[in-house]
This record gives sequence, C-alpha cells and structure tokens, in this order.
Amino acid sequence: MRRPSAFLLVMLALGLAFLYGPIASVIVYSFNASRLVTVWAGFSTEWYGVLLHNQQIKDAALVSFTIALMAATGALVLGTLAGYALARYPRFRTRWLFGAMLTSPLVMPEVITGLSLLLLFVALERATGWPEGRGILTITLAHITVGLSYVAVVIAARLESFDRSLEEAALDLGARPFKVFCVITLPLIAPALAAGWLLAFTLSIDDLVIASFTTGPAATTLPMVIFSSVRLGVSPQINALATIIIAVVAVLVFAAGRLLAPRNQES
Repeated sequence: MRRPSAFLLVMLALGLAFLYGPIASVIVYSFNASRLVTVWAGFSTEWYGVLLHNQQIKDAALVSFTIALMAATGALVLGTLAGYALARYPRFRTRWLFGAMLTSPLVMPEVITGLSLLLLFVALERATGWPEGRGILTITLAHITVGLSYVAVVIAARLESFDRSLEEAALDLGARPFKVFCVITLPLIAPALAAGWLLAFTLSIDDLVIASFTTGPAATTLPMVIFSSVRLGVSPQINALATIIIAVVAVLVFAAGRLLAPRNQES
C-alpha cells in the first residue's frame, strides 16, 4: 500500500484545522476569565456558573427541546407514510406532483418557506380564528412540514432496497396488510426510522430562520436567543453553552460508534 504524500498530509492537516480550529477556540475561550472573548485573562469556569443561572437561556432551551421532540415525532409519522406511498405505489395518478411537493422543502430557501408559513398562519387566523397567535404550536407545525420531507426521502430509499419476500410470505399466510406493515415492515426499517427521527430532531432544534418567521412573543427558541446575543457582541456565556453542546454531541457520537462497532465487526 502506498503511503500518502507529504502534500496530501499537509492539505489534510490544513483542512482539519480550518474545520475544527474555530470549534477549539470556542472551547478554549469558554474558560476565559475576561468578559472580552478575544482577550485571554486566565483560566476560569465562572461563565459556566453564570450560564446555569441564566433563566432566559434555560427557558429557551426547554422550548427548543419540546418543539424538537414534537416536530420530530410528527415528521416521523407523516414522513413514513409519505415515503411508504412513494416506494410502494409508484404508478398512482399525480405521483409526480406528490413527489415534487413532498421534496420541495429540501431545496426551497428557508426564508421563502418561513415567509410562506407565516402568511398561511396569518390567513388561517383571520379566516377561522386558529391558531390564536404564533408560538410553540406554529413553530412545531412549520418544523413538521420541513422535517417530514427529509424523513420521507430516508424511508423511501430504505424501502426501495427492502426485500419484500417476508411481506409476501406473511400475506400468503393470511396476514392483513396493516398487520404486515406493523409486525414486519416497521421492525425491519427501524434503523431508517431512527435516522429520520434524529435528522428531523436535529433540523428542528437547530433552526433559526423558519422559527423566527413563525413564532411570536410567547415562544423564543435557543437559536434565537443565541443569535440575538451574538448581535450585541459575543458573550462568554455563549462560548460556555456552545462547549456544553459540543461535549454532549461528542459523547453521543462516541457512544453510537461504540455500539455499532461490534455489529460492523460481525458483518
């Protein structure tokens, strides 16, 4: 096996430094004693304590987590049904229109999506009185609209490569289609379901643009709080919050890698 050249190693090192250098600086400056994030004044964990007593950030984190849970679950249910329809019923009328409308949020700019949903909610409130104002409910509905497209693509791709012999055997033995779907299909595509739910959850908890259009004074998400804080100048609290998020994600990725390693070795 040929060893990589020095040029490739240097380019790899530069690429990794470009990607992870800013993240490392955020972590380092989260332990800065100075209120100015660009001036190092010694090691301190003061800002983590200040962050734990910041009620605005804690409330925003709870709102974001609640919305992400509901949006991911709703997107999983609707996206699974939509993906199943695309994979198993390829010849129904207007399938092309259904597929185009389903996947359009994937390529639509978030500004356009957020503005369209805002106009929709305003028109519905004027016509029917629902929803009353904008808040957690409207953000959740908006995130479900976007998330189900991603879930549908993941589920449809999994079903396209799915071995249908087990389903056909169950149908030959007298099982109803709904029972086959619940007992055989869903367990076999469980990894795709988990991947779709996690993808929708991540998109929801990370969203800023669509949430800014579809929310009101009653609900403020964590990305909105971070963005408003950064506009006034980066606070060391934000560095501490970012470090905590990075640590949580790193632990989850490491744990997932450890769980999947035995399966990869067996296969």
